[in-house]
Amino acid sequence: MSVSDGLVSQPGILPLQRGDRVALVSPASTPDANGVTGTVRYLESFGLRPEVGRHALDQLKYQAGTDEDRLADLNRAIRDPGIRAIIATTGGKGAYRIADGLDFAALAADPKLLIGFSEITILRLAIWKNCSLPGIHGAPWDDSFGAESAASFLNTVFQSESTLLYSRTDEPTIALTTSGRAEGILIGGNQDSITTAAGWALPKLEGAILLLEAFNLRLGHIDRQLTMLSRAGHLDGLVGVAIGQYTECGAHASEAADRDTLWVLRTG
Repeated sequence: MSVSDGLVSQPGILPLQRGDRVALVSPASTPDANGVTGTVRYLESFGLRPEVGRHALDQLKYQAGTDEDRLADLNRAIRDPGIRAIIATTGGKGAYRIADGLDFAALAADPKLLIGFSEITILRLAIWKNCSLPGIHGAPWDDSFGAESAASFLNTVFQSESTLLYSRTDEPTIALTTSGRAEGILIGGNQDSITTAAGWALPKLEGAILLLEAFNLRLGHIDRQLTMLSRAGHLDGLVGVAIGQYTECGAHASEAADRDTLWVLRTG
C-alpha cells in the first residue's frame, strides 16, 4: 500500500498528469531487469513517460553500481526540470551511503516526488529533514501487491486530495491497533533505515505519526533498534505510531519461545 509523508497536495508538490516524464533510478540494490521492464509498461499504461537511469541496472556486489553513479542518476533526475517524479526500482542496500549527497537545493527549487519503500526510506527522511518535501512510501509494481494497493498508489500520485488508508484485518500487526485519534505529519517507513538515519538524516519527529515496517529482522534486532531510538530521544513528542508489515520477522532459535514480535513492539 502506498502512503505519503506529509501531503502530496502540499504547496510546491503537484500531482502527476498524463504525459509527465518520470525517472526510474536504483539508489540501493540492483533490480531485476524484467521487473523494471514491467514497471515501465505499467507506468506507460497510465500515460506517464518513464525513463530508466543510466546506471539503474548496474551491479557492484550488493549495490547497483558505485556510490558516485547511483548518486549521479538521482541528482540528474532532481536537476532535470522535465522530470516530475523519481521512482526507485527496488530497495535493498546502499541508499544510506548517498543520502547526504542529494542536491537538496535543486530539489527545494523544483519540488518533485521521490517514490520508493524499504531502503529508500532513508532518502525520503533526508529530503524531509533538509527540504520539508513529502514523498511516497510505496511502489508502482503493477498489481503484484493486490488491487487495493495498486489503487492506493494511483490515487496518491494522480490526485491532490488526501488519500485514505485502511488497516487490513489479515495482517498480524492489526493486533497493535488502539483506540483514540491522532493528527500529524506521517513520517517514516523501514525501521532499519530509520535507525540508520538517527543522528544525521532523521528529521525531528515531534508532533509526527511514525510509520514503521521491517523485513527480515529478529526480535533482538527490533527491540535493540526501538530501544536506541527511544533512549536517544528520537521518539520524543510522537503523537502516534502506524505499524505496517513486519515481513519475515520473528524469533531466532536463541530467543525465548514465548516471546513474539508483537510483544517487542508493544514494549519497545
